[in-house]
Amino acid sequence: MPPSAVKTLRDLIFWQYAKIISESAGFGKSNYRFIMNRFKKLQSDEIEWSSSIREWIQEKENPNQCIYCGAEEKLTVDHMIPLSRGGPDHPDNAVMVCSHCNSLKGNKRLYEFHSLENRNVIPRIAEGKYLKLLYDELERRKLLDIGRKNLSTLCEICDLDKKCPVPEDLTVYCLEGIFVRR
Repeated sequence: MPPSAVKTLRDLIFWQYAKIISESAGFGKSNYRFIMNRFKKLQSDEIEWSSSIREWIQEKENPNQCIYCGAEEKLTVDHMIPLSRGGPDHPDNAVMVCSHCNSLKGNKRLYEFHSLENRNVIPRIAEGKYLKLLYDELERRKLLDIGRKNLSTLCEICDLDKKCPVPEDLTVYCLEGIFVRR
């Protein structure tokens, strides 16, 4: 669960991205003080997240590797928010993965695929792209400012309710649970 300072979906995206910054800086994803510092700076616009170009460049450094497991054979395109769940069909929603990982993931969303227990081991490139994509999609749907007090509006449409450890509490599933099967 995110700390109490994380009150909205926007905050949750910034919190997850602050963990990516912490890991990139060599502190790992569990250095609370550093993560909170970066979270507050993201919130106040004192710092910004990297552009999508950064992830694109990092993807091109290993163009023939699965983003999830590193395999170099039978690569396919994976839509992190599956098209069958309303995900957009554009490069910001696509990563190269091996056919095995693509088959395992199926039509799950990224955090759903990795599970809450493994949300801190998602590859940096995939999670960075994913958070930016989620931000844009939630902003487009005018849902970024939904908070802990009014999560029930999301819970009503979310299909991840059985996986939530504490129903109607803020988790990364709240970011992607609105992308349901069509």
